[in-house]
Amino acid sequence: MERFEFTYPAQTSLTDRAHAGVVGSGDLEALYEPKSGDTLHVTVTTSVDGSHTLWQRFFDRLSQLRELPAGQLDVNDFGATPGVARLRIEQVFEEAGHAN
Repeated sequence: MERFEFTYPAQTSLTDRAHAGVVGSGDLEALYEPKSGDTLHVTVTTSVDGSHTLWQRFFDRLSQLRELPAGQLDVNDFGATPGVARLRIEQVFEEAGHAN
C-alpha cells in the first residue's frame, strides 16, 4: 500500500460531504468533505505500488478540465482504471454539490 498527498487550487465550494464507490478489486472509494479556503487537499491510498506519477498526472489533468472544490478528497484505490477513477471522483463532487 502506498499513500500520496496533493494540493490543488480550488475555484468553487460544495455544500456537503459525499461518498462514491467501494474499495474492491478494480474499483475505488472517493470521500469528499467541504472546507473553507482556496485549496483541495487530496489523499490517495492505493494498493498499486509505484503509481505516484500516474496519480499526480491524473489530478493535474483533472484540475485543467474542471473547477476543483475547496476541501478534502480521500481516494482509496484498489487498482481502478483511470476511467473508473474519474467517474468516482466526478460522482462524489456531483453528490456533494446536490446534497440537502
